[in-house]
Amino acid sequence: MDGLHIAELNVARLRYGLDDPRIADFVNNLNRVNAAAERSDGFVWRLKDEAGSSVSMTREADPMVIPNLSVWTDVGALERFVFKTVHKRFYDRRADWFEAMDEMHFVMWPVPVGHEPDLEEAWQRLDRLNANGSSDDAFGWDYVADANLWRSARCSGSAA
Repeated sequence: MDGLHIAELNVARLRYGLDDPRIADFVNNLNRVNAAAERSDGFVWRLKDEAGSSVSMTREADPMVIPNLSVWTDVGALERFVFKTVHKRFYDRRADWFEAMDEMHFVMWPVPVGHEPDLEEAWQRLDRLNANGSSDDAFGWDYVADANLWRSARCSGSAA
């Protein structure tokens, strides 16, 4: 995909407020996981506020729904970060901190090199995926033919 990168939006609904001790492991490691992402091969950009986080940025009326929006050089780079770094340890514990969501909560789509999508664009892609299923402009891991790390995690019971 010459001239294109991959954007991703992942949203989650917290089980508890960010100041609740039951979610402390998640909250206390956000900066660690975000720093690992920023050091990863293929990382391009991520949405963050002055504090370095995006947990307070959402279009949802529900403040318990938190987004993560980033751009990567390609799907493989994102997949390696998700399943081959410290992120995987926290990913495997997501049921401790997040509720199951009724619809897809993760979407990827191609963006021109240099483009930093905003949350509205990202939510529109997620809405498109939920309304129409995967396509070249809004898709999940299952749409990526060589997403072998995701498939391995899914077979082991740790992927959504």
